[in-house]
Amino acid sequence: MTSQQALCDPTEKKTAKHSSLTTLKLFIVALSFSYFSKALTGTYMKSSITQIERRFDLSSTHIGLIDGSFEMGNLLFLAVVSHFGAQLHRPRLIAVGCFLMSVGTLLTGLTHFFMGRYKYDTVIPILQNDSSNIAACMDPLKTADVPESLIEPPLEDERGSYMWIYVFLGNSLRGIGETPVTPLGISYIDDFAKPENSPFYIACLQTITLLGPMFGFLLGSYCANLYVDIGFVHMDSVTITVKDARWVGAWWLGFLVSSALLFISSIPFWFLPRSLPKPDTVESKSASLKEIAKGFVPSLRRLLGTPAYFLLLCASILKFNSFIGLFTFKAKYMEQQFGQSASRANFLIGMLNLPAVAVGIFLGGLLMRRYKLSVVSGAQLSFASSFMGYLLLLLQFGTKCDNIPVAGLTVSYNGTRSVSYNAGTLFSECNRDCSCSADEWDPVCADSGITYISPCMAGCLNSSGYGKNTVFHNCSCVSTSFPAGTSSSVKLGQCPHAKDCSRSFTSYMAVSVLSSFISSLGATPGYMVIIRSVHHATGMI
Repeated sequence: MTSQQALCDPTEKKTAKHSSLTTLKLFIVALSFSYFSKALTGTYMKSSITQIERRFDLSSTHIGLIDGSFEMGNLLFLAVVSHFGAQLHRPRLIAVGCFLMSVGTLLTGLTHFFMGRYKYDTVIPILQNDSSNIAACMDPLKTADVPESLIEPPLEDERGSYMWIYVFLGNSLRGIGETPVTPLGISYIDDFAKPENSPFYIACLQTITLLGPMFGFLLGSYCANLYVDIGFVHMDSVTITVKDARWVGAWWLGFLVSSALLFISSIPFWFLPRSLPKPDTVESKSASLKEIAKGFVPSLRRLLGTPAYFLLLCASILKFNSFIGLFTFKAKYMEQQFGQSASRANFLIGMLNLPAVAVGIFLGGLLMRRYKLSVVSGAQLSFASSFMGYLLLLLQFGTKCDNIPVAGLTVSYNGTRSVSYNAGTLFSECNRDCSCSADEWDPVCADSGITYISPCMAGCLNSSGYGKNTVFHNCSCVSTSFPAGTSSSVKLGQCPHAKDCSRSFTSYMAVSVLSSFISSLGATPGYMVIIRSVHHATGMI
């Protein structure tokens, strides 16, 4: 049967239409899994920010640079790939992008194996066994009866280490790989789906995508609960817990899992067609690469000259400028302000915030489909939801916890409130005879609720127990400051926050979840406004 006969035959037309719809659904399923995988990887990176910061001993500036390297790699090729991808084989370009993301993520995770074992400052492991006694106040490294062979050299300052550059490069490569996935995937659906169905398809796609961040944070929570060198060190020798500021989780493990998922997601796109037949349309001729290149600059000029798109672009810059910082350091804020562990912070974000966002995105797509919202109405909904969501965030300034009482820092040694910026106030009469270091952070907690910077600063003379269960006794600073009915012993670890901090944290999470839901209602209308407010030829740019 000739092609003209096929076009005239209703049965053949119906078969072709059904085949096209089936292929489109297969594409949406494959794209959903790739979106899920890349979203899981991206949010896992953000959930591991504090772990990477501690492992490489980096400043927040360096961490911001590493996190921003994804956007740097993405922006380098985004406009070019979007323009050329409009005329090339979009599914295969998406396959290449997923593969590059897999390689970049693998490089990030493998950095762990290029480094030595993680070490942290502590007075515990040097001479301790089940029966040993540590006289913290005497500083065992400075006593003559300690064999010189047992004295470990000081820890090297890893600030000079440049191993974090591999994490930077891996994240940049992941950003480059992500370039074709989002614009080409959305435009493929918008081109070959019915106009009334594309908002619903995109809403479903984004809803499934939101499962990626949820599982990404859950994976981050699980890995943060595992010690960074798990499988390589004896866990009984680790004296810190997940709530300790020195704890580093197995950040590298999640990147290996994410890399495998991204590689799998690239496979289906190699077998999907370049285009799908559309009813009542004539198939356009393929343009040469030279012709495509000639049209790049005019298309970019025409796109930026569209007033509606330019305003949306400016609004998106303002919106995401605040959102990225909030999303990146949210877990770290929960750790430092409310005393949550990295594992618990990631778990709560994944189980509370992200499901609210998924529901909001899905409802936004349903609203646009149910009421057939125009471009103007969609823009109004997107603006209103974003404005209300960010307005709610202002309420979070009223939810905070007081600083933990730390002797010599936030309170004096007798428990009165004071804030000190002088290193001399770290010492008191009760520990002046001890050989303590002001730079040492190995916190211990007294029954009074006061945290001491180290057992030495607490003036402790002996100890019992082993590893995390070590208890220091006869601590002069504790017995001097709180003599009446108070134990003079302290245990390893920082004291927890006061009980009223739990109520503040509950309020913080409630406002956060509500804000996430309201902001996400305008996500799908916002996407559709951007796509439909520009000329079809420039839509993918």
